[in-house]
Amino acid sequence: MQVRNGYPCGLSRREAIWEMGGGFAGVALAGLLQRDGFQRATAAEPVNSFTAKPPHLPTKVTSCIFLLMNGAPSQVDTFDPKPALEKYAGMPLPPEKEFINSGGRAMGLLTPACRPFERCGESGLPISGFFPHLKRHADKLAVIRSCHTDTHAHGSALVQMNTGKPIIGRPSLGSWVVYGLGTENQDMPGYVVMLDKRGGPIGGQPNWSSGFMPAGYQGTLFRPTGNPILDLASPEPLGRAGQRQQLDLLAKLNEEHMRARPGGEELAARAASYELAFRMQAEAPDAVDLSQETAAMRAAYGVDQEPTAEFGRNCLIARRLVERGVRFVQLYSGGGHLEETWDAHESVEKNHGQHAGETDQPIAALLTDLEQRGLLESTLVVWGGEFGRMPFSEGTGKPGRNHNPYGFTMWMAGGGVKGGTAYGATDEFGFAAVDNRVHVHDIHATILHLMGLDHTRLTWFHQGRDERLTDVYGTPVLDIVA
Repeated sequence: MQVRNGYPCGLSRREAIWEMGGGFAGVALAGLLQRDGFQRATAAEPVNSFTAKPPHLPTKVTSCIFLLMNGAPSQVDTFDPKPALEKYAGMPLPPEKEFINSGGRAMGLLTPACRPFERCGESGLPISGFFPHLKRHADKLAVIRSCHTDTHAHGSALVQMNTGKPIIGRPSLGSWVVYGLGTENQDMPGYVVMLDKRGGPIGGQPNWSSGFMPAGYQGTLFRPTGNPILDLASPEPLGRAGQRQQLDLLAKLNEEHMRARPGGEELAARAASYELAFRMQAEAPDAVDLSQETAAMRAAYGVDQEPTAEFGRNCLIARRLVERGVRFVQLYSGGGHLEETWDAHESVEKNHGQHAGETDQPIAALLTDLEQRGLLESTLVVWGGEFGRMPFSEGTGKPGRNHNPYGFTMWMAGGGVKGGTAYGATDEFGFAAVDNRVHVHDIHATILHLMGLDHTRLTWFHQGRDERLTDVYGTPVLDIVA
């Protein structure tokens, strides 16, 4: 036996106990570091945990469908009537308002709403003639008329509406929701995005990105037309059993690789995506098979007729997804740029007439369908764009409106929402939010609150800081909570 320093093991009893204690502390430290994001797991313990988690707050809401009107609808032509625009039609904006930043575009004359408003339902909520079908659901809607954001530009405003900040690289709302709550169906993505066939939003993938979170939390794109998901069938020569063996072998190889190279989040996320794709082969085809729906249901959504076919199909798929436990579904209306979106620079009547005509019937059918199936109380439905539009025309004699980040409207319906209500207000012309102002951070805090998540506790450790969707701001709008 080798003796060092007078002790058989080279250590005194006190030194041995001290080093043993340091070892136990190291084990505890490793666990804390892994929890806080310094050290990630191996393939045997995936970085993406989608297991359903309990909410922070009591709630009945389990899913969210976000209807994003890409291009920015005009608040004064949809849900925020302004009689002053009728009274002062054809006049310039009052001098005290002329300091505004019009985004470099021409400032024309005050312009009244294109279509008349009607007081709808028992609540008497005013809704524009652009939405004859949605009017039937006035008593389900909580309309927030005092929204505001930080940028005039579509690209940055869309990113902010989706991620909380007008810069790319941050996790999107859907990613935060799935991170906070997991998903109830392990055989389907927790977060699904369906774009418009005319194109995606300006900025593209950062709008549904997982940012600094693992890639598994990002949105899964479903195709807007045709088969929503391609290549779901198992390769014929391989079969499902052979495919399972192939994935098991890949998992073992990945595990060996990551055991020697800890911290490989991207590889672990890619492996998890292969596993999810394999499970989806059994579940997803049924979820998106609209041939299972009755002719009456397809007709209600307008699936087999124009101009509602595309958005109606996507709304119907959204219902089928939340019915199967998908946590967050986002549908885009409008794609590409300018008049192919709600970006009504040329003519509000022509532009909003087209896009409201494509979406009004499907959205109304979605609310009816969710209610009849008992899903509306567990599904939060959100409608809105990235900002609003100015109360004046874009240049003299032009019937379009420019971008307006100072005041715009969104609405929510479904689980936990106090229907038939209007919250906040813009000024008499609909230019800027003045009463009970609601920033994008407040919108996100409200959505998270309704889904049972405290936005101040939903954090992700990144670069030495506990990051959150709402940064250090945000207050839930409790006045619209039932």
